[in-house]
Amino acid sequence: MAWRRRRARLPMAVTAAAAVMSTVAATGSAATGVVAAGPGPDKPTIRYTEYGIPHIIASDWEGLGTGYGYAAAKDNVCTLADTYLMVDAQRSRYLGPDGRASPGKDQNTTSNLNSDLYFQRIKDNGVVERLLDQPAPNGPEPEVEEAVRGYVRGYNRYLSETGVNGIPDPACRGAAWVRPITELDVYRHAHAEIIMGSADALLDGLVNATPPGASTAAPPASSPAKTARKIRDAMAVSRQRSMGSNALAVGSQGVSGGTGMLLANPHFPWQGKNRMWQSQLTIPGKVNVSGAGLLGLPVVNIGHNDDVAWSHTVATVAPFGLFDVQVDPLHPTRYLVDGKWEQMTSQRVGVDVRNADGSIGKVTRTLWSTRYGPVTTSIQGVPLPWAVSAHAVRDVNMDNLRAMNTWFRLDQAEDVSDVVNILETTQGVPFFNTVASDRKGNALYADIQATPNITDEHAKSCLTTTGQLLFNPGLRPSNVPPVSVLDGKRSECDWPDDPNAVAPGLLDPHEQPRLIRSDFAGNANDSAWLAHPEQPLTFPKVMGDTATPRSLRTQELILTAQGRINGTDGLPGKGFTPETMGTLLFADNSRAADLTLDATVTACRSAPFGLVLVDGNLVDVSEACPVLAAWKDHDCTADSRGSWLFANYWVRLLGGQPIEKLPWRVAFDPKDPVHTPNSLDSGNSAVRDALARAVLALRKAGVPLNAPLSDVQNVTRGGERIPIHGSIGELGVLNVITPGRVDGKPDIVFGSSFIQQVRFTSDGPPQAFSVMAYSQSADPNSPHHADQTELFSAGEWVTERFTEEQIAASPELQTKVLD
Repeated sequence: MAWRRRRARLPMAVTAAAAVMSTVAATGSAATGVVAAGPGPDKPTIRYTEYGIPHIIASDWEGLGTGYGYAAAKDNVCTLADTYLMVDAQRSRYLGPDGRASPGKDQNTTSNLNSDLYFQRIKDNGVVERLLDQPAPNGPEPEVEEAVRGYVRGYNRYLSETGVNGIPDPACRGAAWVRPITELDVYRHAHAEIIMGSADALLDGLVNATPPGASTAAPPASSPAKTARKIRDAMAVSRQRSMGSNALAVGSQGVSGGTGMLLANPHFPWQGKNRMWQSQLTIPGKVNVSGAGLLGLPVVNIGHNDDVAWSHTVATVAPFGLFDVQVDPLHPTRYLVDGKWEQMTSQRVGVDVRNADGSIGKVTRTLWSTRYGPVTTSIQGVPLPWAVSAHAVRDVNMDNLRAMNTWFRLDQAEDVSDVVNILETTQGVPFFNTVASDRKGNALYADIQATPNITDEHAKSCLTTTGQLLFNPGLRPSNVPPVSVLDGKRSECDWPDDPNAVAPGLLDPHEQPRLIRSDFAGNANDSAWLAHPEQPLTFPKVMGDTATPRSLRTQELILTAQGRINGTDGLPGKGFTPETMGTLLFADNSRAADLTLDATVTACRSAPFGLVLVDGNLVDVSEACPVLAAWKDHDCTADSRGSWLFANYWVRLLGGQPIEKLPWRVAFDPKDPVHTPNSLDSGNSAVRDALARAVLALRKAGVPLNAPLSDVQNVTRGGERIPIHGSIGELGVLNVITPGRVDGKPDIVFGSSFIQQVRFTSDGPPQAFSVMAYSQSADPNSPHHADQTELFSAGEWVTERFTEEQIAASPELQTKVLD
């Protein structure tokens, strides 16, 4: 591996940090970071340290929520208010029906009108209210209710102090849609985050599903193979250019100077409701947790307490399934089940919309449902015509508020075995893996989540022909999650209830994969199969593939872990330290370049007279050859030259295909999944054609082929341009950065967001370093709008303050007591 020898720049050297830890260790309970049991402060108190990170302490959950709500609103009130507008189905009324909304994982995926119809239907059906009426685990635990009650108080207090017209952020200052919130707003927001794994694929089809009229010709039939191929292609593109994550847990055998380590590296959007926000939450004697969560949820989703550190990665489970129901051609809202016709249920859903003249009108649609769920006429933009049959959707997370209980309990976990127990007894994690390490020296990978109860036997019995092509390994590409299409004509094909599951229709949590080791375990958005290369896992097909090619990021993560633990990566010593972990992540090494750069240069040099004819253009690629040949470090750091050219070439070579479809001389071997496929065929015309297309595109854009990455991948904050290192996930770079345009300007769409590394020792508090790549606040007037972005740009980290003594020692300490 060609590592660039750039040391991780920790603001306080690790040795100095250790000295501070030793000093703290002399103060009794602070030695482990535990805040001793006893009364907390009479009033919720927020202590701000460097970079505006809030450390919130209170005597109870309601007080903790109050501090969180106030501090979150102070940093991001406009983002939060926009989210509450969305889940209240009011975007069309205030912002117009044609604007864009982001209800799912991705950005601007649907119209305001479609978003409003989707959420209004959920409101009309009382989905969230019904869940709130249930006892735990399906309803919220008492501490969740108390924290949410406090959050509302804190948010509304901030808003009352500033007034809508006094909000510092111009994005919503004086806006009519900014208002005080209720507890129901918060739960609706939480529910929207939990179901976002299905929204992008299904929302438009759900709110536009209309039965064919008596005089309307049925749309042309499409073969199962053609339909499946279109869906696979659309989902592959969506998955490649959507949120993801890496996480690596290291046990006692892989850590230098400690008992366990964790690297958390989620790749979340840089704008909107899925921004993460960092905090420390403390109730003496009950909870002391530090990390980040989805903005507006008063809990830490990814972080650590005194004994456990954990992160999540996007999993390969499809959090929904389709049912193919045969309809009556004369009465297309009737469908056949067990030989009898059933009538679909209709529902009139209406939302207010702002007309062009400023007046308020109403748009109403009739939406349809079956016993299995609502009818959709598309998935990921691919039409599913309502003709001979219709397709109904069952969303595994539609009845899930359990995730809030899961995260509150993870914040108090004692070790990785406790983490497993929490995951099994709540089954609240939505479409995420969990990776964790503990003070005892254990490394955990677990894909225990809310999963459709589709066992392999159930799938074999009930999948339609289209469903087989979308679900079964070998019939679909490895970069597409398994989507089920079951036979809706048979009631037995509905997801069965399992006695061991927490809720109806869920897969038995004990059948879901997990792995505890003392060296390492990790995930980079592939299935659970290769959480560790020496201990492949097996699991039901609904959870993903086994014995199929791994992504280049997965290969890079495994090779990074093995190289550091074995001491073969070119860095001093063996085992991970915070400094080496940071160095390896921010080396921005490209696994794709490791595998193919030499062959690509050979292909470039072999072009006759340096010319390639592609798409009717004769392209001179000779200038590209020395640029790529000189890119010897294979890095995507800000000053790298050649990485932008290679990234443009690689995307065109892939063309949305899975990695195994490229012209390799050595095919994938499941016995050597980390090193195969390899040896790109430099003589294949696809290689030169892709390079020529990349050269042509860069020249048309006016970008020099040898431009440093900093010239083309950057963000502007406060009028200053900040270079951003890293690259797209397809390159096999761990530090994923996906550039794009936001409000018409170059920016980062998603990528590394909250990055945290935590090391445990046998005693003493956790040693943690983090960086919020897009900074804490979306408000351009905030001093914390770009400060950590500049740190991230420079490859630097924030040294965490976790104990009371460390917090008190901050030279920038500011305290806010909420009377």
